[in-house]
Amino acid sequence: METISKVLFWVANSLLIPDIIILLCLFARSLLLIGSFYNQYMVKRKNDKSLNQQIKNLSIDKVAELKKSLPKNDNSLFIKYLRDMLSNPANENYSDYLINNFENDASKDMAVSKILAKMGPVLGLIGTLIAMSPALVGLSTGDIAGMAYNMQVVFATTVVGLVVSAIGLITLQYKQRWYGKDLNNLDYVSRIIVDGKEENK
Repeated sequence: METISKVLFWVANSLLIPDIIILLCLFARSLLLIGSFYNQYMVKRKNDKSLNQQIKNLSIDKVAELKKSLPKNDNSLFIKYLRDMLSNPANENYSDYLINNFENDASKDMAVSKILAKMGPVLGLIGTLIAMSPALVGLSTGDIAGMAYNMQVVFATTVVGLVVSAIGLITLQYKQRWYGKDLNNLDYVSRIIVDGKEENK
């Protein structure tokens, strides 16, 4: 039993450095996510101001006007799919195909936020528990300096893990709302185009 415990202790301690490295990589990725999220927010805010009212009052006669008002240099997910939908002949099957692809691409874009939100606390907790063991050993042997160092690791991994998770969770919540609204707009535009085509037959 003692041998098994030593093996488990050795395995657990050997995971501390990889855990910290991965946690630091996720923290760096979360900082990049903040930058891209802010840019995405500014672009979406601008597009919503110019397009929301047009989509709300859309009719088959105003489709060409909506197409002309789309930003030419904007390749954000919603604008790209809306441009594609407006540029092709009205077809219910093709519209459904575009909407399904939009859902898949939106899910891919949210994947990073989901990973950060879930893995941040997990890796932080792993680092906390691994570093706690030698800290307790240092306390029992009177090695205050060693205990203090390990407690620093305990708190650092916990804090970094929670920060990574918070960034992932906040960006995920916003993106879910954005893409839900965009999906509803695409579906509405698709119905206007398809129904208008059938009325003109």
